[in-house]
Amino acid sequence: MRYAYGVTSALLLGGATISLITGQPAGAQVAQNDDARITAVTPRAGAPASFADLTEQLAPAVVNISTRQRVEVQSSNPFAGTPFEGMFGDRGGDQPTTREGQSLGSGFLISADGYVVTNNHVVTPQGNGTVEEITVTMPDGSEYEAKMVGKDAESDLAVLKIDRAEPFPFVKFGDSAQARAGDWVVAIGNPFGLGGTVTSGIISSVLRTAGAGAYDRFIQTDAAINRGNSGGPLFDMQGNVIGINNAILSPSGGSVGVGFAIPADTAAPIVERLRRGEAIERGYLGVSIGPVTDDFAAALGLPRNRGEVVQSVVDGEAAQKAGIEPGDVVISVNGKDVTPDQTLSFLVANVKPGTTIPVTLIRDGKQRTIKLKVGTRPSAEELAQSQMFGDDGEEDEMNAPLDQEEFLAEKLGLGVVPINPGIARQLGISAETTGLAVAAVDRNSDAARKGIQRRDIILSANYRPVTSAEQLEGIVRDAEREGRNAVVLRVQRARGPAGYVAVRIQD
Repeated sequence: MRYAYGVTSALLLGGATISLITGQPAGAQVAQNDDARITAVTPRAGAPASFADLTEQLAPAVVNISTRQRVEVQSSNPFAGTPFEGMFGDRGGDQPTTREGQSLGSGFLISADGYVVTNNHVVTPQGNGTVEEITVTMPDGSEYEAKMVGKDAESDLAVLKIDRAEPFPFVKFGDSAQARAGDWVVAIGNPFGLGGTVTSGIISSVLRTAGAGAYDRFIQTDAAINRGNSGGPLFDMQGNVIGINNAILSPSGGSVGVGFAIPADTAAPIVERLRRGEAIERGYLGVSIGPVTDDFAAALGLPRNRGEVVQSVVDGEAAQKAGIEPGDVVISVNGKDVTPDQTLSFLVANVKPGTTIPVTLIRDGKQRTIKLKVGTRPSAEELAQSQMFGDDGEEDEMNAPLDQEEFLAEKLGLGVVPINPGIARQLGISAETTGLAVAAVDRNSDAARKGIQRRDIILSANYRPVTSAEQLEGIVRDAEREGRNAVVLRVQRARGPAGYVAVRIQD
């Protein structure tokens, strides 16, 4: 897409007007004279010559957040296989060990009694880690141990609590719905652990959709945001928090002027519920969806950029119960149009579970409206598991379990998950089936060469039933201790009868 920019020189001072010679922009007052060459635009109130006064008022409520984590890692002897292997005694072999990890981010106080808002990813460990301590540091250098009040992975928000005798300075959420592209904004945070850093810019876009999730809607800004700014506030010129800095788009890892903030209108209700200790429940239909492309719209006679196509329907969920079918094009939910900026996932997620709402869709070229009772959205982990066994060609899903099961991926080239009713439904097997579903196979492994595939089921290992990854890992470790270089797996094929396969253990 191309963008044309008109460039002119102007001095921006509080209360001054700007003379433009670029035609007739929206809202401009055009002089009604013969040459009509003067266009006068008054700047929106609150565009200062300096941000110093505003920063001085707001900075005391913006804090730095750090965590101390215990992270489990797989240790190994760096001299294994060399004459020096035993030189330093028993190093634990390949047994897991722990190391200390840290994370840094930003946050802001929303009450005098010490409630702090930040991003969930700032205070949540990655991988096999545990957060042991959260520390909030004030701009004056004073530190407070924080306790977790509540967090929500779906919206990437978290609320902490710190305590002291004196009241804390705090800021308030504003109305992000009133934000416009071109408005001035100020970001304050802790980039790269530097603390108390102020940057300014404008809103580049409102309600930028940057993903397919229910909450992948952001305010885009060119104010410099870097690592460590996560969880910090994005202020308007009235000193209200209109966004929570969350992510950047960058090929270099540093700010290139494309930052994203969670809109205050999205964040504030979730923060309040977390603060009260309430569970976050969201609406759910139980469908997978796809965009209405230009060709799709032309084929059905639909307006462009409206509606989403139902690709599949989950049995037993709200959509299936209401009669929604694959191929339906949902164009509105509860009276609100489905658009790229207002997706089906977002609209439904913000409906209280149990509410009956109208859903308008197009089927066979005809528009119809049905009544639907909204279900409860599963957690992010449950959704990921429920979608684990899609098409066999989905490479990204194939690789994820191998990362999660490091030992089994290394030794057998397999990623496995226990069979539960949801996975049994995906695999088309009885809910009473026990075993491990193969979710990923390393193409270079002996298991792959022996024909084991994704969606196969491991029923036993060395003639012992297995129902968890830990059980299979224990059997492999036992085999290694006994000097055996293979394990015998009983495998139920996705197509065909069960059989026994000897899989070599990789060094």
